[in-house]
Amino acid sequence: MEKAHDVLIRNLSEHTALAQEDVAEIRGLTFVQREFAPNEDFIRQGDEPEHSALVVSGMVARYHLLDSGRRQYLAFHLSGDLPDSQGLFIDQMDHGLCALGPASVAFFPHRELFIAFRRRPTFALSVWRETLLDAAIFREAITNNSARPMHTRMAHLFCELFYRARAAQLVRGNRCRLPLSLAQLGATLGMAIATVNRTLADLRRSGTMDMREGELIVLKWRELQRLGGFSPTYLHLKRQSPPHA
Repeated sequence: MEKAHDVLIRNLSEHTALAQEDVAEIRGLTFVQREFAPNEDFIRQGDEPEHSALVVSGMVARYHLLDSGRRQYLAFHLSGDLPDSQGLFIDQMDHGLCALGPASVAFFPHRELFIAFRRRPTFALSVWRETLLDAAIFREAITNNSARPMHTRMAHLFCELFYRARAAQLVRGNRCRLPLSLAQLGATLGMAIATVNRTLADLRRSGTMDMREGELIVLKWRELQRLGGFSPTYLHLKRQSPPHA
């Protein structure tokens, strides 16, 4: 397993050009790393955040807890993601985060991060960009769930997760871990279980993908992209230089 510092540096470098001094600042941060079981919470709605979480390994989900106790899944996060970076700027969490499969999460103290931001503004900029990428994914999810047909909706989600997993170096051949139950997939896409089963069967028959035993298998990437109407531009996974002062 990669060390937490290496995972964070690799992820931030996907969209921000970090100087050696930025990397050294990140490596100087302290953290506590914990292992979580499937569906175990590590941030709850109403928490007053004092640490920022980094997904070191595994997959985690952001969700709203409804009055009924049901979870509405909002987004998924892979190794390298900072799923609660916005917690740096709010007093109380308005959503929860949980592990999907087994996951390892590192927690960095906010007070250390703010000190590091003052010393290395480019590091601060890279974390701010993380919150903007989160917002872009949210906007796409709203469009996906409200405006696209069922099979397009599901294909689009699979394309996004596979593309992000590939950027995070988590794809092996044409496979990546996707520890989602059918119920969780339905809650994410606004589908009943029967609709999930029918839509998944349709995508399997198309020969573009399969999903078995917690793995997403992409058989025809371009065809799956076409079915999902997927363009990765909203993910902004391109190394960028910081703006000039």
